[in-house]
Amino acid sequence: MLIDWKDGQTAALTAGGKSLEYACFGPAPEQAPTIVMLHEGLGCVALWRDFPQRVAQATGFGVFVYSRAGYGQSDPVDLPRPLDYMTREALDVLPGVLDAIGFQNGILFGHSDGATIAAIYAGSVEDFRVRGLILMAPHFFTEDMGLAEIAKAKELYETGDLRDRMARYHRDPDNAFRGWNDSWLAPGFKDWNVGEVIDYLRIPVLAIQGRDDQYGTLAQIEEIDSRCYAPVEIAILDDCRHAPHLDQPERTLAEIAEFADRLERIEHESVPVT
Repeated sequence: MLIDWKDGQTAALTAGGKSLEYACFGPAPEQAPTIVMLHEGLGCVALWRDFPQRVAQATGFGVFVYSRAGYGQSDPVDLPRPLDYMTREALDVLPGVLDAIGFQNGILFGHSDGATIAAIYAGSVEDFRVRGLILMAPHFFTEDMGLAEIAKAKELYETGDLRDRMARYHRDPDNAFRGWNDSWLAPGFKDWNVGEVIDYLRIPVLAIQGRDDQYGTLAQIEEIDSRCYAPVEIAILDDCRHAPHLDQPERTLAEIAEFADRLERIEHESVPVT
């Protein structure tokens, strides 16, 4: 059943057997291309703040954001998460989300875990509706520095104010945090690597990362650049950590708008004149 898309609407849909909160902005999928935004490992609809609205305004595209199971006001996720939870999210849940919104063509835009999920989907599912990828601070393999930062987050959650801060945005902060943190710190996760999905990407990619990203080095971006057969545009932002849309919002927004505009021009140029 398709959602009733209305600019600024927040509601819930069902995908993967869970009720997922969502918000949509700008034109509906039958009126313009759609950017589907996938949040980071501790994100949700509310934590994007006003960035989805700004993306819709800057591009003229519709923008759809949702909270994955375990996050925001969506249903809790079943714990413990399997260590391939991002692959399962891409293959078992995201297809239902795209169908529920009546997705016709557009861009998958992911941040951190969300970027990994977007890349896995595009590299594993033959979906000609997806015309481009925006991967912001993606992860394709683990790095010691990133795992050390995740271990620090666990300490902050248990002894600091991180749990209280998360409770403002997540219905079940323990479910949200443990679903992410326990998986990344599991002994078997050190060997996690999904870089092979890059080999199968056949659509343009915009890769964005902060130069001072505390969760991943530029090796993650180099992996895309060296393995991808499709065109790759890279934006490395100075004075920026793991959240470019918060640390450098204007530059990030400009990169997204330019990428979307180029895709639109390519689409129009490829349409045969009759």
